[in-house]
Parts: sequence; structure tokens; C-alpha cells
Amino acid sequence: MTGRTLAIFVVLAALLGGALPAGQAQAESAVPSLPSVTAVRVGGDGQKTRFIMDLSQKFDFAAFALADPYRVVLDLPQVAFHLPDKAGEQARGLVKAFRYGLIMQGGSRVVLDTTGPVKVEKAFVLEATADQPARLVVDLATTDRSSFMRALTLDNGPERRMSAKLPDVPPKAADDPRPLIVLDPGHGGIDQGARAASGELEKDVVLQFATTLRARLEASGKYRVAMTRSDDTFIPLSERVRFGRSHGASLFISIHCDSLPKSEGQAEGATVYTLSENASDAEAARLAEAENKADVIAGVDLTAEPDDVANILVDLAQRETKTYSAQFARSVVGELKSTARLHKHPLKSAGFKVLTAPDVPSVLVELGYMSTKEDLKLLTNTGWQAKTAAAVGQAVDQFFAPRLARGSARAN
Repeated sequence: MTGRTLAIFVVLAALLGGALPAGQAQAESAVPSLPSVTAVRVGGDGQKTRFIMDLSQKFDFAAFALADPYRVVLDLPQVAFHLPDKAGEQARGLVKAFRYGLIMQGGSRVVLDTTGPVKVEKAFVLEATADQPARLVVDLATTDRSSFMRALTLDNGPERRMSAKLPDVPPKAADDPRPLIVLDPGHGGIDQGARAASGELEKDVVLQFATTLRARLEASGKYRVAMTRSDDTFIPLSERVRFGRSHGASLFISIHCDSLPKSEGQAEGATVYTLSENASDAEAARLAEAENKADVIAGVDLTAEPDDVANILVDLAQRETKTYSAQFARSVVGELKSTARLHKHPLKSAGFKVLTAPDVPSVLVELGYMSTKEDLKLLTNTGWQAKTAAAVGQAVDQFFAPRLARGSARAN
């Protein structure tokens, strides 16, 4: 390289910031970045409250209220939330708390839990100015229940039922006898699930475990495997059930972690649940009630649920499915004994909505307690996850062994 050429190269490098080659820089700049929420403020009192979000750019949104429990829902395009870990946990004025997250590809949501019935007096977005970012502003005012319900009835706002984009199921060849197993990592998106004191989220832990379990099952070559979610997306409970049924699942495994407030003591270990109209104990009833509120947490209006969900317990008279579910639950507990800490009562039953498919054997596995330090250490350890996934995989093998043996005999 001549001195003149070197000088030109140095000048070009300085002008370009010494960064990426032109082709790579153009490719990266061509990728659209998500708008972001960078800060949130809540101000006011028990009569009027203002909720403000700072935005990286202006965008459209929709705001509407729902009852029982009272909440205000803000539907946004998909955004990146750059907020402190515990944003939304402090009460102020009419807002008890708020949560936020992805509800489907292309859509995010913020849900404001309110102290009572409120009306949305104003909801608008301000353009950025020289000294202020773009801002989303929602003004709330207190109202009485009758006025609230009347406004709710007359509301002709945007469609509130979500159309979550569920993952594709591996295609089944006509001569493929392998059973389909659906893994259901609980929570996701706006619904974070349990949260450890150190910040870990249930939705992340169970997704990682489900991914590990899927790899274990697929490696055996015996099964087709699908997951109700493979990213941080909110999926309504009824959609999870429909996903398994519509694709002819042979087994449905919902994966969760539990948590207990300090005031209720400490618990530890894994528990496996099957569906029952009557919970096996008070703890099972508490957990089922909490898990069944997932759709309410996300602000979904459940009043238009189809009859098959309302009448599902009638369909569950199909004893064969319940028997298979109980059989698999016992196998899981038996295999977990050698690899995981078990709850003192590891087999339980309760009315979990996600287990209500009448024709798909279904269990809910609580891997442990996010609120217990020893459990959390295991739950977040990849080695423990691999061993525990192998144990659950062994239980799956036991469950399907008679069917696979029959299929193999017929093939020969």
C-alpha cells in the first residue's frame, strides 16, 4: 500500500467512524427497529389520574375499559419496553398496578389495574418536541358502576378478541404413526407468571425447560413435538387447549413454576397436577385460581367464550382420558424422584383451564417454587433442566411404550 493510498484509507475510515463495511451497514440499517417505551409516570389522586409513557416515536393505539376486575387496556403496535425491573408494581391514584408485554406478533399491550370503575376521559399521543420525547397520555377519572357498565355496553370500540399466532405443527406424513406431544410453556408476553425476588421470571424459565424437553423428545425419533409458544408471546388459555385438540395431540404437558408469598410460608419441590372439579387441597385450589386468571391479567374479555369451554366439565365425563392423564402423572412423579426435589404431596388435582381438553390426556407440571432459594437455583441451572427433561422424557416413553409396541408389531 502506497503512502497516498494509506492516507486516503485513513480519511475514509475516519469519515465512516471505522465501523461496519458498507454492505453490512446498509443491511443492518434496512432492518426496521421497533418503537420503544422508555419511561412511565403515573400522577394524580383517587378522583383523577394521568398515565404517561415516553415513546421513541409516535404511533396509534386503542384504549378501553373492562370490568370484574376493573382495568383499562391499551393496545399498541409491537414495541420494545425499556423499563426498570419492577415498573408497574407501585400504586398511585386510580392505578393499583400495571403490566405490559407482547400479546401476539405485531401487537403489545399495557393493562392498568384500577381501584374501581373508571372512565377514560382522554387518550392521545403527543409528537416529540425539542426537549420532550413523544408521549402517550391517558387521563382516568372515577365513576360509579352503573355508569361504567352502561358505557361498556355502548362501547363500539376496537375488536377485543385476540388472534394469537400459534406455532405451526410439524407436518404428519400419511404413513407416520408417531404420536404428537404438545408442550405448553405457561404464561408469556404480558403475563409474566411468578417472579423471583432476584428478578427471574417464570415465563422465561419454563420456556427454556420446554425447549430442552422438546429437544430430548425429538432426539428419540419416536414423537412429533409442538409447543404452544416458542417465544415470549401471550397465548390465551382457551387457545392453548384448542391448539392441542385441533392438531390431534396424543399428550399435552403444561409446564409452570409456583410461588408463595412470605406470609404463607415456604414450600419446595415439583408437583404434577391432573384436572378435577374439586381441588385435592387448599394449595391446589389457590394455584388453579391464580393460573386461571391469566386471560384476565392480559385484559381479555371472556364474556364471548364459546360453549365448549363453559361446558367442558360435562365432556370430561370421558373417563378414559382422565385415566390416561392420571397414569402419566404417576409416571412423571416416579421418574422425577431420582433427579428433582419433589413436593411433600407431589400428585394433586385442581380445576386448571389449560387441562380441559376432553380427548387429550393432559397434565400440568409445576417444576418448583420461584420463591424458594434452593428451588430457584435448580430451576435456572441448565444441567438440572437437562436431567429433569430426561426424566420427563422417560415418563413419556413409558406412557407410549404399549402403543408404540402395538404399532411396531402391526408393521411387522
